[in-house]
Amino acid sequence: MNAFFNGEIFKDSLWLLVQQLPIVIEVLVFGLICAWSWGLILSLIRLSRFRPLRFLAGVYIDLFRGLPLLLLFIFIYYGLPHAGIKLGPLASGVLGITLCYGAYSAEIFRAGIQAIPKGQMEAAIALGLSRSQAFRYVILPQTIKVVLPAIGNEFISMLKDSSLVSTIALSDILRKGREYISRTFLSLETMLVVALIYLIITLLLSRLVGILEERLHENG
Repeated sequence: MNAFFNGEIFKDSLWLLVQQLPIVIEVLVFGLICAWSWGLILSLIRLSRFRPLRFLAGVYIDLFRGLPLLLLFIFIYYGLPHAGIKLGPLASGVLGITLCYGAYSAEIFRAGIQAIPKGQMEAAIALGLSRSQAFRYVILPQTIKVVLPAIGNEFISMLKDSSLVSTIALSDILRKGREYISRTFLSLETMLVVALIYLIITLLLSRLVGILEERLHENG
């Protein structure tokens, strides 16, 4: 354990791993945008009047909520090339996150939309808005306020699960940490630094979500 408190070792491993933060942020941002967009679309399909579409969306959600994210990464990156579809590590990671977290987001958004009184939509239409305009300007903003705590927790879970992209040759913090271990054999020390970086990011994101919640409540 004395090696862990060696300033040079700590500084070298920390600097090496922090350099991979742009990769983590890239995966997280693209995955977040795609997963929430896909989740919102799925939630609208689940609430549609067309029964076959509702059924298919329900099957999709149940299926992808039941599949481990690691398995999705492996299937997309290593399995799809056998079908003639080859994606790079970043695209595979973003697609896996989208498919998995899109299913979870769909149920969160669906519950949020259903929590808004139906009279809101009827009142907006009565004022001359189309259904799409009413949803965009009236229903969706209120839905975001309702689902923000759940979506915030999902955001943090997505950050931690993004470390699984290290299994598909994407050079993120965890993968770089493993490479550092193979050179130095300082497994405990390196993994503690990896854990420290993820902990700091998680705490910052938690605080950011908390600030957003406070702002939304203050604005009514």
